[in-house]
Amino acid sequence: MASAVSPKGLIMFLRLLRYAVLAATVVSGLVLLVRPESVSGFTGLAPDTARGITEIRAAMGGVFIALGMAPMFLGRPAERVLGLVYLAIAAVRAPFMFADGSAGEQSNWISLAFEVVAAAILLAGRTREPASRT
Repeated sequence: MASAVSPKGLIMFLRLLRYAVLAATVVSGLVLLVRPESVSGFTGLAPDTARGITEIRAAMGGVFIALGMAPMFLGRPAERVLGLVYLAIAAVRAPFMFADGSAGEQSNWISLAFEVVAAAILLAGRTREPASRT
């Protein structure tokens, strides 16, 4: 007979999922910062000027690093903000993949799936976690 998952175990699992999303956000920001040209195949962004590369590093890499690290300083509310950011990106991506004619690109679907799952993970659960009982 399978045992039920305890509420404490579920909270720990959701916390690990949130940390995984935060880590993935920081790592993607670092890749955009350090190797902006390496993402052109996946994103379709192909800056052909130094200014374009700087923009990817700063506006994309810097923002994703900051959003992924913000919860270390600001706590759970910053995780929820990142969840809303991913939800907004997905809400814009979904219709415009079709409007712009890029729905056939597999990378768009991968990005959309990640954004929806990340938003669900970061927005799920309580507004406040219960206080530790030590």
